[in-house]
Amino acid sequence: QLQLVESGGGLVQPGGSLRLSCAASGFTFDDSVIGWFRQAPGKEREGVSCISRSGGIASYEDSVKGRFTVSRDNAKNTVYLQMNNLKPEDTATYYCAAARGTFRNMCSRPAADFDYWGQGTHVTVSS
Repeated sequence: QLQLVESGGGLVQPGGSLRLSCAASGFTFDDSVIGWFRQAPGKEREGVSCISRSGGIASYEDSVKGRFTVSRDNAKNTVYLQMNNLKPEDTATYYCAAARGTFRNMCSRPAADFDYWGQGTHVTVSS
């Protein structure tokens, strides 16, 4: 059974850090790019980051550049999102999603083009 499971969310103060994990099973993990998306209440889902199949290439939404780092461990079928210097505007539910294809073909695509999704993990940044 294909599954993506996010974990690591929680409540953190501004300036703090969290590391999200996305554990995959049931499909050929290293054939897929993995995207991180987030959705805040009342807002549309937006792309945060995307990582290539090998992990050698990554992209970031402008507001998180320099603060977030995505990585993957294909031996563990897991992708990570290290989030540093968190801001209140980072508060959202974070989702990972998988799409078969290359970084060039898929990481610029919208959320609707990603095939498989996790259930999300909530991040709240507040003092």
